[in-house]
This record gives sequence, structure tokens and C-alpha cells, in this order.
Amino acid sequence: MNVIDLHCDALMKLYDSKGKLKYGDSPELDTNKRRLQEGDVKVQAFAIFIDPWMKSEEKWQAALDQVHYFYTDVLGNNPEMKQIKAWEDFDHLKDGEIGAMLTLEGVDAIGNDMNKLSILYQLGVRSVGLTWNNANLAADGAGELRGAGLTTFGLEIVAFLNKHKMLTDVSHLSEKAFWDVIECAEYPIASHSNARVLCNHVRNLWDDQIKAMFAKNGLIHVVFCPPFINESGKATISDLIKHIDHLCSLGGVNQVGFGSDFDGITTYPENLEDSSMYQNLINELLKYYSEDQVKGFAYQNFLNHRPK
Repeated sequence: MNVIDLHCDALMKLYDSKGKLKYGDSPELDTNKRRLQEGDVKVQAFAIFIDPWMKSEEKWQAALDQVHYFYTDVLGNNPEMKQIKAWEDFDHLKDGEIGAMLTLEGVDAIGNDMNKLSILYQLGVRSVGLTWNNANLAADGAGELRGAGLTTFGLEIVAFLNKHKMLTDVSHLSEKAFWDVIECAEYPIASHSNARVLCNHVRNLWDDQIKAMFAKNGLIHVVFCPPFINESGKATISDLIKHIDHLCSLGGVNQVGFGSDFDGITTYPENLEDSSMYQNLINELLKYYSEDQVKGFAYQNFLNHRPK
């Protein structure tokens, strides 16, 4: 069964290696091309992530360098990888092709310059999370003790995303910033978040947040990071499915997807250690859900709710 995965950090690993890793088959990459093929991943989203402790004047170049590796290695060295730049591109992937879409995890790299966000849009970024866990000029992240919401600049960014039919990703926002986004974003998504009532981690979403996302026609893509699945920090596929069950119990059977966070995590659920093992999750889900429901989780829910 084909899979759409809304979040991985392969570009960060390629950047950190200064080009030594090769996207095609480097074993250090959870989401290398070979593993995507083995796991029947039809579309992989690639996050641009900048270390928040990097010097401010270096962040923009670091973002561009990650885009460079996306174009020269992920796409340039692997003709099967096809860039997704328009929402209808999902419908035109041929057999054997894998879609690749750029996303932005935190807007630290643009400073207060909207022109830089426009450049990233032109380069192919189609989903933007305003923060990682820290605060920046747009909003407070989930790990910021202050817990403030969106700034005026953050609201300007969301208006840009709405205008260009881009996704606004809530996965790393503070609770206040989350509710601000719900008020103003036309295309909200949680690219990699789980249910907080099952695992009380600051990165997960409370039930009222989940219900608000579903009411706003938003999607929630479950994350495979064990500390976001169980407070013990260890997890099985069955434990992950409990989060899907809970999301469905809140009315989200048609609005759940996958956002593995592969290449951004260092521990994994058993038998789900990289993209090649995706069908283990699919096969387990088929024990509890209909084939159409599992197809929804795997890819169809996203296709049904993408911007038009």
C-alpha cells in the first residue's frame, strides 16, 4: 500500500555530513531512496530544519544549503525522485516514481524578511511550521516557558501561507500559538504529533486541540518518536496504533496520516526502524481497520484534504 509521509529530517543529515552521505543508499539515512522503495513510500516530505542555537547570521545560508542538497542529491542523483511543487503533482506521479516535497520546520532562517519566505516558496516549500521548540520572531514554540502566541510577524506569515495555499504546521507550537493559528490559518496541519492524553509530552496535542483541527478540516499525522508515543520512551507498533485509535474516536478517521520524523529521531518503535518497514505498520492496521480506512491513513486522507 502506498504511503505519504509528511515529515523527515534527511536534509539535516545531508547538510551535517557536508555531502558525504548519499541520499540513494547511505545506511545512516532512515529515509534513503532504497528504503522508501522497499516501504512503498510514494511521497516523502523533506523538512528544512535549522539548529536554533546556530548564529543568526548563518541560518539563512544553512537553509539554502539544505535546499541545495535536496536539488543536487535527492533529486539530482535519483531520477526516480520527482519534486512536488503543485498540489496536483500528487496525481501525476508514475509507477516507480517517488514524490519529494520541501517543508520548513521553524522560520528562524528568514529572520524578519518576508522576501526570504517568498524565495523558499519559489524553491518549492509547501508547508511551514512557524517554530521548532524555541521562540522566534513569529511565535513561541512548545518548549518555550513563556508560552506566548503569534506575533504580528507570525500573523503576516500565516496570511502569506493562506494566499499561496500552503500548509500551516502546528506540530511544534506553544498552546497559545496553536490557538492563534486555528483562528487565522486556512490550511492547518500537524505534520508529526500524537495525542497528549495518551502520552503527556509537550509536543503532543490535547483533545480540544485535536477536535479543533478536525473541525477546521485539518489533518493530524502521527509521529513515530517513542517519547511521543509512551512516557516510558519505548514503543511498539501497537502503542502507536493506540494514538490512531484515539484520534479516530474524536472524529478523525478521515483526517489521520503519517509523519514519521525519521532521520530526526534516534529511537524507534519495534519493527518500524526506518522507511523500509512501513508495511509492518500497514499490515498491523489492517487487523483493526478496513482496507479503505487504512488507505486513508496511508495516503488518501491527505490527498482528500490538500489545498485546492
